[in-house]
Amino acid sequence: MKSRVLSVFAFLLLLLGLTACSGRKPVLRIYNWAEYLSDDVIEAFEKEFDVRVIVDVFDSNEAMYAKLRAGGGGYDIVVPSSYQVVRMAREGMLLELDHAKLPNLTHLDPLAEKFTQDPEHRWSVPYLITSAIIGYRGDRVEEIPDSWAVFDDTRFQGRMTLLDDQRETLGAALKFLGYSLNTTTVSEIGAARDVVIGWKRNIAKFESEQFRNGLLSAEFLVVHGYSSDLLQALEEDERIRLVLPREGISIALDDLVIPVDAPNPDLAHAFINFLHRPEVAAENMEWVMAMSPNQAAYPLLDPDFYANELIFFNEEIFAKSETIFDLGEEDQLYIRAWNEVKSAR
Repeated sequence: MKSRVLSVFAFLLLLLGLTACSGRKPVLRIYNWAEYLSDDVIEAFEKEFDVRVIVDVFDSNEAMYAKLRAGGGGYDIVVPSSYQVVRMAREGMLLELDHAKLPNLTHLDPLAEKFTQDPEHRWSVPYLITSAIIGYRGDRVEEIPDSWAVFDDTRFQGRMTLLDDQRETLGAALKFLGYSLNTTTVSEIGAARDVVIGWKRNIAKFESEQFRNGLLSAEFLVVHGYSSDLLQALEEDERIRLVLPREGISIALDDLVIPVDAPNPDLAHAFINFLHRPEVAAENMEWVMAMSPNQAAYPLLDPDFYANELIFFNEEIFAKSETIFDLGEEDQLYIRAWNEVKSAR
């Protein structure tokens, strides 16, 4: 009798499990930068498409790439910077996009072509354009120079951070020295390495995730960070100040891509297209505090937001900025220099 009761119980459990599975919503899994997608946009997509969205975050292109190459996948959408898209496509990591499922590509601003490294959008769709700049606590620090040289200032020793990103931080040093972000000249990269080693003696740490919160709490007084995060921090605390170094900055386009082994590629296409609905793009821009190159969305933006030159860059900023490019085999020059920075005492 006992075994029969157990058998019936087991059957009921199996039936309940099958019922739950049959009613389970599809899941869209996204691998993205932190604080880089509006919660309201996610909720609207979930409601309209009757799905569930899960977002995991990374703090650098290199960390994202390493995880995917190691088999840590299962993602339907990933958000690399455009230079990383080139490498991922070259290595067969990305699904070729079906433009028939992306009618909102017609809204793309031609400006995006200035930054994209996939101009035909074969593998990627432009998402947001940001920069790497400097933020500081105006209530704790006297006005700082508009220069990367601030990281040489011993007054702030132990209270500053630099991005834990080899191309961005070596790039800041290259701009400081008057060189290109994409140089492949060994002596120039070596000089930038030495500059960053000097800066390293003054900083608390290399940090790409907590610089925003550290600035808000005043744990850090001067930080090298992504403009969207720093603009979000400024929205929360008006004592924060932002600086565009006069030597120049990097301006990055982050893209939406679908991994070649994505579990739900059709749903991924639907989400990419959803993000480029003008009203959705406008809402997401104002939440993230970054520019989406969607020209149909611009008239829907708050005029003050649209006038913000830290989001919609003017010609003067463009003139002294660069975009980081994939350098193929010569990326090894930066990897080697960064390893030397990290191991330096």
